[in-house]
Amino acid sequence: MRIDMDTCEEILLTITRNKTRSLLTAFGVFWGIFMLVALIGGGRGMQNAMRVQFEGFATNSGFAWPQQTGEAYKGFRKGRWWSMNIDDIERIRKNVEGIELITPSIARWGSKSVYEDKKFNCIVKGLHPEYEHIEAQKINKGRFINDVDIREARKVCVIGKRVYESLFAPGSDPIGKYIRVDGIYYRIIGLSITEGDINIQGQSSESVILPFTTMQQAYNLGRNIELACFTVRPGLKVTDVQPEVERIIKEAHFIAPDDKQAIMLLNTEAMFSMMDNLFIGIKILIWMVGLGTLLAGAIGVSNIMMVTVRERTTEIGIRRAIGARPKDILQQILSESIVLTTVAGMIGISFAVLVLQILDMATIRDNGETYGYQVTFGLAVGTCALLITLGILAGLAPAYRAMAIKPIEAIRDE
Repeated sequence: MRIDMDTCEEILLTITRNKTRSLLTAFGVFWGIFMLVALIGGGRGMQNAMRVQFEGFATNSGFAWPQQTGEAYKGFRKGRWWSMNIDDIERIRKNVEGIELITPSIARWGSKSVYEDKKFNCIVKGLHPEYEHIEAQKINKGRFINDVDIREARKVCVIGKRVYESLFAPGSDPIGKYIRVDGIYYRIIGLSITEGDINIQGQSSESVILPFTTMQQAYNLGRNIELACFTVRPGLKVTDVQPEVERIIKEAHFIAPDDKQAIMLLNTEAMFSMMDNLFIGIKILIWMVGLGTLLAGAIGVSNIMMVTVRERTTEIGIRRAIGARPKDILQQILSESIVLTTVAGMIGISFAVLVLQILDMATIRDNGETYGYQVTFGLAVGTCALLITLGILAGLAPAYRAMAIKPIEAIRDE
């Protein structure tokens, strides 16, 4: 398609001949492309924000903890409270083939951590080093619990981000310093900045993590545990091993095999899958709404171009009479349609990117990272190509109508 200065001037003159009509038509395209880009960018940011809530957790992990029994069994009454213990971990490790890793966890809420004159109500957790494979710890300074800490029951701890911010001055190094937790002093060996919001025994940012054996002794917990945390081998799903884990625990603690209440099982794999399916549905809805709105704008452009062709019947007829070819008329009408659609669409894309950028800056996380409320460069380029395509499609019917105009019809219309 040949574009020169005369053609550009003619396109501009035609579009600005009726400014109100052109602006209203352009607004339909502008709003359609704005909605499409804004919804895609917003959906992407929402998905990233949701993933942050699962940050650090292994997608193939599961958790089991005791609840009140729902049925009477072997002389034990309904509603009995019972406790898991270290032996359950060993039973599951030896008898469930699909288990890749399993580790116990204990926790205590409402503890008070103190450093000098500052205090913070925290959660104390007793963990093994293997727990890092289930909930990855972002260690900003120092290290995590290791096997020597477990074996020697060392009085050391890893503190969470909020604990650090409440007890220490900004920018100070807490490693090697001592904090008092429930009357016992522990030396800080690590600072974790994990911020995932999945509430498995409380948020990591508000926790003081001790070696499992140290916490057992400090709080006289014996062999009891509160949580069994496990991952499954590659190629398997948590749902594949979940029934066997439940059966082994029930047999050891005299719980009815069909008691659905006695053991609570959390399957993070199912949670991730549910989230992925949710966002697939949201993406489909976004494209349906965005493309539908954009298509409505393109139809508006086509209707206006049809009106314009009808108004220019005489002009087009005279052009045909003085030698204009049907191809020239086709190119002229298509050019006007493409320019009107593309200009309105580019403004819509720019405005959508601006709105998304403002939203991205307004939701910056504490670590300086954003949720990515933006669209990719490839999507922007693809959207531009879509605009040009819609401009061509919107102008085809008016262009063929213009090509069909004969000089004699133009004279008769005049």
